[in-house]
Amino acid sequence: MHDTAQARFAPGARVRVKPGRPERIAPMHLRTPHYVRGREGVVARALGRFPNPEDLAFGRPGEPRILYHVEFDQPPVWGEGEVGDTVLIEIFEHWLEEA
Repeated sequence: MHDTAQARFAPGARVRVKPGRPERIAPMHLRTPHYVRGREGVVARALGRFPNPEDLAFGRPGEPRILYHVEFDQPPVWGEGEVGDTVLIEIFEHWLEEA
């Protein structure tokens, strides 16, 4: 089991994915999909601390960060689907804020 003791968000917490687009400033490897930026979701669980792939992709030390499963209602994200359909995405803590 990975360390989740320092997770900022508990399961069930409503969060918003930060709407930033840092890739417009400099080349970056981002693991946060554009289609959920600025959207609200619910934390399903903290997965543990993992090296930040946004740093590792450029040969920098990947500071360990908490990774979460965050669930979003599907219809607003994709513009299709039924009420109750969801999308589950892995998102690092530094991309999340309280909703």
